Amino acid sequence: MKLKIAYIIILLFLVSILPAEAQCAMCRAVLESEEGGQAAKGINNGIVYLMIFPYLLIGGIGYAIYRSRKKAREEKKL
Repeated sequence: MKLKIAYIIILLFLVSILPAEAQCAMCRAVLESEEGGQAAKGINNGIVYLMIFPYLLIGGIGYAIYRSRKKAREEKKL
């Protein structure tokens, strides 16, 4: 039961999207001086997309460990 609740909470965290400002101070200062702010939006979106990949890798490794432990546990029961 606790595992289901943990999965639901993790799913809610993954589904909820909040706007994030992912620029360093120097990038922000240079891009805010530009008129229109289109380049700033593009740079910010690019940084956010690049931040996704480490989480995907860690999640994939975690899932592989979970799956291998589950398989070993099932083999131990037999």
